[in-house]
Amino acid sequence: MKIMVVGGGGREHAIVKKIKQSPAAEEIYVLPGNAGMSADATCVSIGAKDLDGIVAFAKEKKIDYAIVAPDDPLVLGAVDRLNEIGVPCFGPRANAAIIEGSKIFSKNLMKKYKIPTAAYEVFTELDAALAYLATSSYPTVVKADGLALGKGVVIANTREEAENAVRSMMEDRAFGDSGSRVVIEEFLTGPEVSVLAFTDGKTVVPMISSMDHKRALDGDEGLNTGGMGTIAPNPYYTKDIAEQCMKEIFLPTVDAMNAEGRTFKGCLYFGLMLTAGGPKVIEYNCRFGDPETQVVLPLLESDLLTVMMACTNGTLAETEVKFSEKSACCVILASGGYPKAYESGFEIKVSEDFAAELYVAGAKEKDGKTVTAGGRVLGVTAVADTLPEAIAEAYANVPKVTFKNAHYRKDIGKKALAALK
Repeated sequence: MKIMVVGGGGREHAIVKKIKQSPAAEEIYVLPGNAGMSADATCVSIGAKDLDGIVAFAKEKKIDYAIVAPDDPLVLGAVDRLNEIGVPCFGPRANAAIIEGSKIFSKNLMKKYKIPTAAYEVFTELDAALAYLATSSYPTVVKADGLALGKGVVIANTREEAENAVRSMMEDRAFGDSGSRVVIEEFLTGPEVSVLAFTDGKTVVPMISSMDHKRALDGDEGLNTGGMGTIAPNPYYTKDIAEQCMKEIFLPTVDAMNAEGRTFKGCLYFGLMLTAGGPKVIEYNCRFGDPETQVVLPLLESDLLTVMMACTNGTLAETEVKFSEKSACCVILASGGYPKAYESGFEIKVSEDFAAELYVAGAKEKDGKTVTAGGRVLGVTAVADTLPEAIAEAYANVPKVTFKNAHYRKDIGKKALAALK
């Protein structure tokens, strides 16, 4: 089979490496990919949002199956466009991808179908939002309605911080049209859990749970990022909680989307908060999380391509989805200064004794060398029998990958280890 993967980051590299293990995958193209992926797939310089280019390439190469990984092309309708020319895809159509594309849609969906989430209000006018903040309790959470590269959420500890966040989104348009409408919601407390789930629109098969680390600096300090590292499984996510989530959140969400005429097929990501009042949804994503994918897929023992095609074909209930009992840890190496201004173009060097999995997110070829080309540059993932071993192994391999101004957190998995004790 000729497989096309749309996207170019660490998540896509993890998907490509797993798909490569499938006997059915004869040729793998990744659009656009990056220089760090070229050993695992053929990179094609067509942007993930260039739907015309993607469709033309799929036609030209007679692609048998496509995997649309990032949020932007899914929300823009990449799956719809590919389906129109007869290419089956892993990923939701645009009318289902709205579950991530609009936070207002997803909050209203949860309210309508009684899926547990934080209390919230929606604002389309700046003055009304500012007036509401004058009467709010703090901390509070301010969210841009649309896609914002995982950075459109601000936890405001004071009224001033909340007002600045709202002005930044609605007045300064920090996230473009994505911030023209905002959600202001109740601040929830408790351990956070990420659960990615395969679904064919009927059956839901959750993957191994994980824990993301969003803040740029150790101790969960600094700015929100796209994610500085992950571990799996998440020790806070017990068997009892998993059963509760399936009954109260996962299946009701898929059923709600069906009831709305928006059947969801692909990977549905549940960002959860385990509050004193039970698990609640913080956010939905319409695709694999990044960097959660980099710890979840290495633990998948089943053939990923087979599972994906079952989601597309509606045969997930009859398909084995098996995960290892082991643990995984991914540490992200970012450009110094990320998520604000940073320099790039520095050579990436990997020592010969590197002994972990390397997923490249932001790299390009320059003068025959692989150099940095993004905020998050790469992820070092280790799999081991226990979580402490996986964390130790990941950190043992981090110094074996070097580039100028590299920044990484030194405490990925620390909270998880505390939970294990």
